[in-house]
Amino acid sequence: MKKNKIKIKTVNSDYSVYVGSNLIKNFGVILKKEKILFNKFLLVIDNNVDKKNISLLKTSHRKQKKYIYNFISSERNKNYKSVEKILKLLLKHNFSRNDCIIAMGGGITGDLVGFAASIYKRGIKFINIPTTLLAQVDASIGGKTGINEKSFGKNLIGTFFQPSLVLSDTTFLKTLSKKNLICGYAEIFKHSLIDSKSFFNFLDQNYKKILSLNSRYLIKAILNSCKIKKKVVEKDIYENEYRKVLNLGHTFGHAYEAAAGFGKNLNHGEGVLLGIKSAAIFSLEHKYISKNNYLKIIGHLEKINFDLKLKKYFRIKDIDRLLSFMMNDKKNKTSRINLILLKNIGRPIINKSFSGIKLKKFFKEQLIYI
Repeated sequence: MKKNKIKIKTVNSDYSVYVGSNLIKNFGVILKKEKILFNKFLLVIDNNVDKKNISLLKTSHRKQKKYIYNFISSERNKNYKSVEKILKLLLKHNFSRNDCIIAMGGGITGDLVGFAASIYKRGIKFINIPTTLLAQVDASIGGKTGINEKSFGKNLIGTFFQPSLVLSDTTFLKTLSKKNLICGYAEIFKHSLIDSKSFFNFLDQNYKKILSLNSRYLIKAILNSCKIKKKVVEKDIYENEYRKVLNLGHTFGHAYEAAAGFGKNLNHGEGVLLGIKSAAIFSLEHKYISKNNYLKIIGHLEKINFDLKLKKYFRIKDIDRLLSFMMNDKKNKTSRINLILLKNIGRPIINKSFSGIKLKKFFKEQLIYI
């Protein structure tokens, strides 16, 4: 069991994030080490999780009473109806605050289960076992939980609720498709752009090894990514100001996801990469970033074979719908749209807001000329 541990310290609680291979086999040992105790637990399993890993977790907890809920993971199922099913199970089996709910799956599952845990009796122990690269480097750290609202957008209903433990076992990643790995890599790439030029250079030199799951380079990429997010989250747990940097590419990306039908044609990672590309173009057009650094960002996207264009998914008639989703973004405090942009690789710009008219012009240019 090769593992690395990061400690996340927040105002209300501290918790450990373990990163390594074959961690699931030692789940019981880690719980004992972290002094996390409970009498019974509900395991919410993403339908994409390998059954071998599920049985390993069950075996390590023979003494505790366990209940299983199989969740069909999709952005469309990330809704209150799914939360209600989990809450009713907890109530039916008389779970107390001393018991535990465990999420085993991707970011959708972690967000949903974390939200359910936060509102059940005003908070029950929550352990997150992210099984996708995206969840391991992003959704599992920082305490954001939430569900979607079909008509208005993504993650608009949610809470800040920290887990008791995060277990990022890289063994899970072996079953992921290339598309899913790219999805997670999007967040790693984003973290380099908002914080570290040296990390960006590391990714630019080693992306092939990371995406082929070379353990040494993969774990280094995950750890560096988690450390960047830890630094941001500890500085601004409730996203009052600085934490907004984590939304680079997301104001655009979430609108793209929502307008495309939540995962039907465009998954989260693809939406974020497309959003990062849009933010980079927008930064260049407004003379925030140099042409040289802009080309480095676009060049890296091309290296990982991501050269998607907006017009693959949208037409001119979709612009008003895209703007509507962007207007509903959580980070907006006025009628203008707040964007996270780039001054340099590793130097984000926070709180630049723009009118819908300016964004409309931008989308028209992207959809007609590019």
